[in-house]
Amino acid sequence: AFGVIADIQFADAEDGYDFGGCRRRYYRHSLRLLREAVREWAGESPPIGFVLQLGDSIDGQNARRGEAESALQQVLEVLGQLSVPVHHAWGNHELYNFSRARLVQTGLYSRPAGGSDGPPDRECHAYHCSPAPRLRLVVLDSYDTSTLGRDPGSPRYQESLRVLREKNPKDDLNSPEGLKEPHFVAFNGGFSQAQLDWFDEVLKFSDENQEKVIVMAHVPIHPCASNGVCLAWNYEAALSVIHTHRCVVCVLAGHLHDGAYCQDSHGVHHLTLEGLIETPPDSNAFGTVYVYEDKMVLKGKGRIPDRVMHF
Repeated sequence: AFGVIADIQFADAEDGYDFGGCRRRYYRHSLRLLREAVREWAGESPPIGFVLQLGDSIDGQNARRGEAESALQQVLEVLGQLSVPVHHAWGNHELYNFSRARLVQTGLYSRPAGGSDGPPDRECHAYHCSPAPRLRLVVLDSYDTSTLGRDPGSPRYQESLRVLREKNPKDDLNSPEGLKEPHFVAFNGGFSQAQLDWFDEVLKFSDENQEKVIVMAHVPIHPCASNGVCLAWNYEAALSVIHTHRCVVCVLAGHLHDGAYCQDSHGVHHLTLEGLIETPPDSNAFGTVYVYEDKMVLKGKGRIPDRVMHF
């Protein structure tokens, strides 16, 4: 069993609204809801093995307020009360607050030190591990190709900007309005070829060893587990790698605060978790997933519905 939570987006700030100005965001309350989730996970019997934090742990406004470090510290302190590993995805809000080079130095860098469990690029926050026999977790970095968190003078930034500009000619790179492919916005990102090649090798190993694989990333990689906007730039390339193999059973993502779900044509479950940040203080948004030989069962809290996903 393991815990799942997405889009905490904590800031020590009064409630506000999303970019459209119509959806309420409960910045300060998100930490209290996280504490409730941690208390519940700590009391699970049998105990959970790990927690997946699906990205956007703190809100972008912390950077403007000069509170990025302290906000992150508060979130990590709450999660640190758990006696199990927490695997972190990096989201756009992490990258509004910190450069990639800085994120590597924080508690959000959950890629194991040393070893060959990630791509050669140490700033790519992708890795894999085996939390239980014949089960593998793969953490993907859906902002490996992105203009966020990189030095504007660097080749990687320039290449990411070129990819984005090719599809998005607008002045406001965060606006999907009128775009033929509305997911080409700056608050999304994509996967480098190097990461996709590494991912392919990991899945090849899992196929050969008859493992079941759970994939996590901040940004959804299937259009039907998205609203068409919150979607990785080169989601087709990531899906193509997954569909070349038999081992992946589920892809978990955040980013889209409404949540979404689909089972694709290859039988893979794509679950996008509802965001904690837009959850009223009298509700919650987290879950515990129980993994069996032939299925995964999500027991959701508050806004997150229960779900059974058969393999």
